[in-house]
Amino acid sequence: MGRTAQLTARRVTASLRERAAEVLWANWTGTSTVPSRQLYPHQWSWDSAFIAIGLRHLSPLRAQLELETLFSAQWGDGRVPHIVFNPSVPLDAYFPSPDFWRSTTAGRAAGAPGAVQTSGIVQPPVHALAVWLVHRSDPGLSRARSFLARARPRLAAWHHYLLHRRDAGGAGLASVIHPWEQGMDNSPCWDAPLSRVTPADPAAYRRADLDHGAAEDRPTDLDYGRYVRLAADYRDRRYADGAGEFAVEDPSFNALLIASEHALARIEAELGLHDASRARESRAQALTRTLVERLWDPAQGLFFCRDLRSADRPGGRSGDRSGDLVPERGVGGLVPLILPALPHPVAAALVRTACGPHFGLGGPARLVPSYDLTGSAFDPRRYWRGPAWFNTNWLLERGLRLHGERARADGLRRSLLDVAGESGFAEYVDPCTGRGCGARGFGWSASLALDLLLDDPAGRDDEPHGRPAGVPPVTVVREGFRDD
Repeated sequence: MGRTAQLTARRVTASLRERAAEVLWANWTGTSTVPSRQLYPHQWSWDSAFIAIGLRHLSPLRAQLELETLFSAQWGDGRVPHIVFNPSVPLDAYFPSPDFWRSTTAGRAAGAPGAVQTSGIVQPPVHALAVWLVHRSDPGLSRARSFLARARPRLAAWHHYLLHRRDAGGAGLASVIHPWEQGMDNSPCWDAPLSRVTPADPAAYRRADLDHGAAEDRPTDLDYGRYVRLAADYRDRRYADGAGEFAVEDPSFNALLIASEHALARIEAELGLHDASRARESRAQALTRTLVERLWDPAQGLFFCRDLRSADRPGGRSGDRSGDLVPERGVGGLVPLILPALPHPVAAALVRTACGPHFGLGGPARLVPSYDLTGSAFDPRRYWRGPAWFNTNWLLERGLRLHGERARADGLRRSLLDVAGESGFAEYVDPCTGRGCGARGFGWSASLALDLLLDDPAGRDDEPHGRPAGVPPVTVVREGFRDD
């Protein structure tokens, strides 16, 4: 590369860093970061975990505060709610709002906090991974604030809740009881399990999401009515687990739980809790084996969801807790690539599937889609039914690199950064064209782009590291954003 081209590339990189930092500044509330000021004006659980991962490059202190704010709303039974509501936001700005969830009353038996309103369901457990990465960004600050020592019991309680209270299949994996919990809300993987759910009366609620997003990009009214019914029924059971119409073992949710078990083992080792760390590491490896046994389909080269309530349908096996695999190819089936103990033949097959016609990595897809490119339900614009998302592609970039696919990881990294800049850090994009959909200036899109720019892949999972050699610190336009 000539000198002029190098200077141009540096200017483009610097511009992207500054723009990403500005998004995180604009979305900062003082204690946490909203995904989007208009569409998502509260704190979301897995959003905050991903946001902290990028925010650590700007301000390790704020990244710690992001996670601490979320965990201050943890319930007594260990669950981390998927939304922590900002009381200054009007009730009609988002649905379902605090008066729908009624956490302080309906959640009292489960230990919902009395001082803050939350939802009652959860989201994927990325948090221990985020805590570990935030710690590594500034170990001195972390130790001075006892960040790990304070986070560890909360993370342990969170994982205990998922591994014990949510083991609906009896095999050791956590189940989700609502599509919103898995995070990929509108995936075709949920169509069959949701088909048994009677939708709520549309006259009983108003969809606030359509005020800020095009109807053709969002879930249908029928699907949304089923989401509301499931959430209302769970609330009316006072958030007791085990009796709902929807229970699914999802490969992505469980892979993130296992990855966070590995991260929590490192946190415990850092704190000198070596027996606990070894036991947790063994459990993570055992859970990886269970994930392969329960959800891997070697013929298809992909992990699939298991519908634990499929035995309840006509012709199902009454009392059978094993359920059936859902034959829909979602990006969640590729996410177990992030697991270090994944058997090599499984990891190699996942790479082939990612690069094949269903997901198009390195071919027609600039970013890996959320759903099978060849599937009958594929839609490049509709929420989680085909568009590509930055968080799932960030996870796949890490997984490819972990399993030795450096060239493919580098290619995906370049595509992620290009699309992030072109789309204005869109919520999600057309996987082939990169055209942005949903909100712009989206929190985790900016944060994870920043992480890809400033993280050092060579130092991952080993020694604590800072920014790569030769990369200058981010200069943020607004005074006071950085700690240094």
